[in-house]
Amino acid sequence: MTYKHIFNTAIRGLSTNRSRSFLTIFGIVIGITAIMLVVSLGAGAQDLILGQVQGLGTNTIAVIPGREPTGPSDVTALYSDSLKDKDITALTNKGNVPYLKSIMPVVFGAGASSYGSNTYQVTIFGGTDLVAEVFDLHPSEGQFFDASDVPSRSNVAVIGSDVVDHLFDGQDPVGQNIKVKSRNLRVVGVLPKSGGGTLFNFDSMVIMPYTTAQDYILGQKYFSRIIIQTETDAEVAVTAEDIKLTLRDSHGITDPTKDDFTVQTQQDLANRLGTITSALTWFLVAVASIALFVGGVGIMNIMLVAVTERTREIGLRKALGATDRDILSQFLLEAVLLTAIGGAIGIFLGTVLAFVISVGLSKGLGVNWQYVFPWGGALLGFGVSALVGLVFGGYPASQASKKSPIEALRYE
Repeated sequence: MTYKHIFNTAIRGLSTNRSRSFLTIFGIVIGITAIMLVVSLGAGAQDLILGQVQGLGTNTIAVIPGREPTGPSDVTALYSDSLKDKDITALTNKGNVPYLKSIMPVVFGAGASSYGSNTYQVTIFGGTDLVAEVFDLHPSEGQFFDASDVPSRSNVAVIGSDVVDHLFDGQDPVGQNIKVKSRNLRVVGVLPKSGGGTLFNFDSMVIMPYTTAQDYILGQKYFSRIIIQTETDAEVAVTAEDIKLTLRDSHGITDPTKDDFTVQTQQDLANRLGTITSALTWFLVAVASIALFVGGVGIMNIMLVAVTERTREIGLRKALGATDRDILSQFLLEAVLLTAIGGAIGIFLGTVLAFVISVGLSKGLGVNWQYVFPWGGALLGFGVSALVGLVFGGYPASQASKKSPIEALRYE
């Protein structure tokens, strides 16, 4: 038999039982659709997160208290009060960090805010006037506090859109006093809505001078972060090393493995987040692939039933000269065609659903969530679906090819 004849015979065999063929590929369709959804949405999430990280500027360096964790059980590395005023003094010395352009100590925490009878739980962010430049924040009303407010510990704040919505009931907040914990702060600016799905949710923040946050609200003498900017991107690597050497000297550390701080560039952060999101995406792909295994088992069962029902057909074809290889090829091709069709349908459905969900997330969260067509997921899904057909269709096809023509023609 020619390959064309085997193909036509396989198509006729599938079209004879269309409802059974559809039910057979249902598990494959679900599995491939799930893979397409996970890979597409994972890629969209990764692009969103990395875009926001890189939006902080590639010349930005963050110093984080505590050493970098060496494993899941290294909890003590995550919490530390190692960054203090003496470190700011050491880092601002041009002899220690010559390419430093700007430095901003950061403290943050959580607390209740109130205005009149309204209350709202907010994120407290203490920084300097450089917050606007570092995070590219532009108040929609009022303005940011200035550099003189930091040493004077001024009771001023810039608030996010959610804080306005929950506290002011449509009133103009600029110039009003809100209470954060037990401290009254005058609102000098309001931030436009950025969306709760962003990496830094400024909508629920109250931003104030870090000195005010430290002394009057949080009651801490250490920093949660130190953010440093260099003049150019080319100076980031050498500045990061200068920061490490300066802080080791400030903390009396001679062994780098005993660092009680972590220096992180934006590229480092982007690489780590990219690795994490990719690993999570492919883990979910592995979970979704279980549906393909279940679908493969279903195909094998249905094909075995089909072989039994078509025993007389097999006997007749063998009596007319079909070889074992012809029968094997026909039934194997039927299984591969089933899974390939299921893969194509799954890719189409996954693409449509991923696009709809991406648009919904973009509008619902108010973020720039881009739809990404997962070429890797599509190729993987189509290839795996065909492989499932070969693997799980092989046994039924083999059973069909081994039937004796005489016994098959006698089968009732």
